[in-house]
Amino acid sequence: MKEATQAATVRVFIALAPPDDAKEELERVLRPAYGAHPRMRWNRVEDWHVTLAFLGELPVETVPPLRTPLADLAASRPPVRLALRGGGHFDERVVWTGIDGDVEGLHLLASEVRTAVKECGVPFEGRPLRPHLTLARARRGDTSSAVDTAAGLAAFAGRPWEAARLHLVGSNIGRGPGPIHYRDIASWPFTDPAAE
Repeated sequence: MKEATQAATVRVFIALAPPDDAKEELERVLRPAYGAHPRMRWNRVEDWHVTLAFLGELPVETVPPLRTPLADLAASRPPVRLALRGGGHFDERVVWTGIDGDVEGLHLLASEVRTAVKECGVPFEGRPLRPHLTLARARRGDTSSAVDTAAGLAAFAGRPWEAARLHLVGSNIGRGPGPIHYRDIASWPFTDPAAE
């Protein structure tokens, strides 16, 4: 019975992904922290993303109706120009890097995404957007690794990049010792009609 329940739901969020070269730039800066704190649960570089709306665990049948409104939204606006900058931690456990650049445009995009989701009848907890990219989680009782890693990112200033696509993402729901894995359910390029 439990397997049927898991197969009937998927954990979903809508996000932007930095391009590979921006991720590689940050990964180089993090290498000393990887060596110094190997017990942290580091997110896979290929899964790094900036969440615009976290929808949580949804019945699988509620996901397909999101595709058309999100595709239309991406087709109606230009890419957002962003950069990865600095670092911090939540509750001395979750390490993140911040988002710089067109943060106002990022907030506007997140608002448009959340409106599209609500119009599809999908309920979600509309927490305020705190633009960041999660990098790692410290194990319980180990606050020094997150604090040290965040401090090591304080001076980091990544190169600017354009968020080329809007991603509808599903994640595995297993909570084993390894990292969470994400997969695109679908993604759509941002295309500015005014530029054509």
